[in-house]
Parts: sequence; structure tokens; C-alpha cells
Amino acid sequence: MKFEAPDYSPDGVKSFQEFIYNKDILSEIEFFGAHENGELKGVIATRNDRKHICCFFVKEQFQGLGIGRKLWEYVKNSSPHNIITVNSSPYAVPIYHKLGFIDTDMEQLKNGIRYTPMQYEK
Repeated sequence: MKFEAPDYSPDGVKSFQEFIYNKDILSEIEFFGAHENGELKGVIATRNDRKHICCFFVKEQFQGLGIGRKLWEYVKNSSPHNIITVNSSPYAVPIYHKLGFIDTDMEQLKNGIRYTPMQYEK
């Protein structure tokens, strides 16, 4: 929430929490984690057969060490799709740009959540 909540209204925070705790939605998502010595350091989650990234987080103390890039590379290389999409939080837009994503539209606001639609083309 440290990196998401500052950009969301109270309704957006509620919508985000409802998403991450919704068991029906979670059953449709594929999660990949970066672990070391039994500690989860980062996670990336996709839906639609690795076509859309719906969550991508690295613990703050491990950011900047290449963990996120390794998670992304795994998803990118194992996805059967030529285009991979994401709805990026304002915080993560520059990170996705560094990973090769481009904006496909201007920043949007839905259910209190600010995001920029982006895509990566192989």
C-alpha cells in the first residue's frame, strides 16, 4: 500500500484491496515469486495466459537489485503472446518504460484507481 495508496482516493484503496482479497479473481491469476533463503522478495501476477500483468511488486528493501527485471523476463519469455499489457500505477510508469513498455492511452481513473494503460510488444 505504501506505493499504491498515495495515488488512490479512499475508494481506490478500497477497490484495490477488494481486488487482491477476492478469491474468485485470485483463482484466475498466475503468480510467480522471487524467493531467497525462504523469503519472498518480489511477485508478479498475470492473467489471460500471461497476456496481462495484474500485480507486480518488489519489497522496498530489495528494489533496484534486478529482482523485478528477472520476474518480468520470466513472464515475457514464457508468455505465448506477442503483446503483454498492464494498467500501471502512477508510481510504476517509469519502471515499465525501463522494461520496454509504451503507453497506449493517457492516465485513466476508474473506481478511484489511477492507472496508465501500457503494452509491451515482443
